[in-house]
Amino acid sequence: MLDNIYIFLYIDRVIHIYARKGSFPMTLNFAQTAFSQLLLSGTLVHEGSFEEIQKSYGIQFHPQIVMIVSIDRYTDLIIGKPFLWRMEIGKHVVEGVSEAISVPFAWIWVAEGVLAVLLEVELEQKQRDDYWRKVEEIARKIQNCAARRGASVSIGIGSYQDNPYLLHCSYEEAMESMNDRFFQGNQLIFRYEKKAHNKQWQDALSAQERTELLARVRIGDDDGVCDLLKAYLEKMAEAYQKDVDIFKSEVVDLVMTITRIVLESGRDASTILSENTRFIQDLYKTIRYDKFVLKVCEHCKRLTQLVQGLHVSKVSPVIQKAVRYLLDNHQRRISLGEVAQYCCLSVYHFSHLFKREIGESFIDYLNRIRVKKSLFYLENPDFSVQQTALFVGFDDPNYFSRTFKKYMNVTPSKYRTAKLC
Repeated sequence: MLDNIYIFLYIDRVIHIYARKGSFPMTLNFAQTAFSQLLLSGTLVHEGSFEEIQKSYGIQFHPQIVMIVSIDRYTDLIIGKPFLWRMEIGKHVVEGVSEAISVPFAWIWVAEGVLAVLLEVELEQKQRDDYWRKVEEIARKIQNCAARRGASVSIGIGSYQDNPYLLHCSYEEAMESMNDRFFQGNQLIFRYEKKAHNKQWQDALSAQERTELLARVRIGDDDGVCDLLKAYLEKMAEAYQKDVDIFKSEVVDLVMTITRIVLESGRDASTILSENTRFIQDLYKTIRYDKFVLKVCEHCKRLTQLVQGLHVSKVSPVIQKAVRYLLDNHQRRISLGEVAQYCCLSVYHFSHLFKREIGESFIDYLNRIRVKKSLFYLENPDFSVQQTALFVGFDDPNYFSRTFKKYMNVTPSKYRTAKLC
């Protein structure tokens, strides 16, 4: 039996501290790694005074600022790349940081593609109000040096913290400042500024816009939903003054509303809700607006397709084409001959083929789409029966009322009264 058990730990090159008396990093040791981790995590207070920890670890490094150096579009770049490519791009970034900085500093990877740089930048009290200029010069040098090595990076800068116990605040601020990259491009520099959120935000979408989107979900118009979402998300971004947190929160709320519409159609709740959970978690991590919009559109399109009905997905391509045309044009006057011509078929052949595959006539199917869509407008007190008729494609409100009663066994007015009571 062994009297002593020795455990040897190997940590791959996680962090280096540069003394900058020469161009080579000091030798990695556990003390340096632990010391820097304590600073970034804010847990130094549980270990002892800063001076005591410095002395016990044999370290003189005293950083006051944290930068976040993030490889632009990293999640897109790594697609299809071998593992060695990730090591290579990381090496280029670190080399760029090492070349650019002429003051003592440390670096540590805090996420894949995201480097935290701890800087020791001594400033006189009178200089601290203007320290941004000096630190931004360092950040620009990092970008230039990294770019020469083929790495495009954006940088977030936290505030100056002379108190070592508050350096973790500079780190958190630098991370938060990178949120502003969401609506912008590459090779940018952000500095942390505390935002004063206006809690009086009004809904960016009008009642008609929101109702139109949900109504299109209910009738299974997946392409129409995507087109509306692209326009609406852009409008929401402008309305919320490109406040990333509020924008993402409002979009997630919209996605959840769409999800409820799908669940009301009778689809499996457990599967949809579990997928929604994963999707929303991924959405909050998305750092680019264009990719964010793409993910939202793709997810909501999949949800909307669940409402279309299995019978539509199993019909022939030519009838699928006709259904798509009806969904795209249901808000205007549309004839059997127009759709037959669009499908390159005679009216007689198209009419019989449509009824055989869909199970009802062309006009019945079209009117059913319109009536189903009208339910959302009728449930909203902001719209009259006459307005609803026009929104869903009926020129004549009386004809709309007769058609509605045919499918719902109640007039639009009575349906509205029952729903709003």
